[in-house]
Amino acid sequence: MGDSTRGHATNLQRSGGGAKGFTLTELLVVIAIIALLMAILMPSLNLARKQARSAGCKMNMHSWGLIWDIYCEDNNGLFPDSLSAQYSWPRGTWIVALRDKWDTRSDILRCPSAVKRPPNTPEWGSSKYSYIMGQTSDGAEPEECSYGANCWIYNFRAGVTTIQWRPTAYNWRSKSIRQAYRIPIFGDALWRGGGPAEAGMHGDPAAYKDEWNGYDYEMQHFCIDRHNGFVNQLFMDWSARTVGLKELWTLKWHRQFNTRGYYTKGGGIEPSQWPQWMRRFKDY
Repeated sequence: MGDSTRGHATNLQRSGGGAKGFTLTELLVVIAIIALLMAILMPSLNLARKQARSAGCKMNMHSWGLIWDIYCEDNNGLFPDSLSAQYSWPRGTWIVALRDKWDTRSDILRCPSAVKRPPNTPEWGSSKYSYIMGQTSDGAEPEECSYGANCWIYNFRAGVTTIQWRPTAYNWRSKSIRQAYRIPIFGDALWRGGGPAEAGMHGDPAAYKDEWNGYDYEMQHFCIDRHNGFVNQLFMDWSARTVGLKELWTLKWHRQFNTRGYYTKGGGIEPSQWPQWMRRFKDY
């Protein structure tokens, strides 16, 4: 038996013995292959993650559509009066007016792509950060949000001719409007709300991505690169859809808004006339 055992051992030695470990060269090759696969897959994974966040944002818009619809049904079809003392300010009216309908679901105040406050804590937000609503007249804690309302939707009392700079004759006031599918009422934003006009400080895009020029640079509140050249908007027919950044100028923000104005193909703008950060986006 001893001779047999020794012969078996000798055969194992001749054939290389038991399990053989990886050489350093083989380990480096495996690591290189893994790194290459990660480099190939990461852009796809990042894109899938962004698309999932955009889809979650659009689901939020559908929820807000139900909330706005219920509010209007409870108030004879009218939107809130933005100068009511209980609402505290003209731009953030919606946060108080709709509170009893979102209060137990405060997560829908924020787009999944903009759920955190910026590290340097300015009051406003950006494409990837939320803003701070501020103290409201109802005494509630300041909310963190990343959506805002079209300020042209609001109702007003008799004798009020302007709200901030906006002529009240242009306001929609009621949800009972023809071609409501063209009218944005709520969506991705870096501030409480805005009242875009066609051009000038009320309607110009930002000179660079996430630029903040002040509360009255109205279109800049909505023209933010939150979803790779797109934002999500809720419309007055309670539909929600993704809107191209340059498409924002073709929407019917108020009764007299020119949807073929300067910042549209119909208005004659050339791609080179857009700010550099917007030139790669689709034209409308």
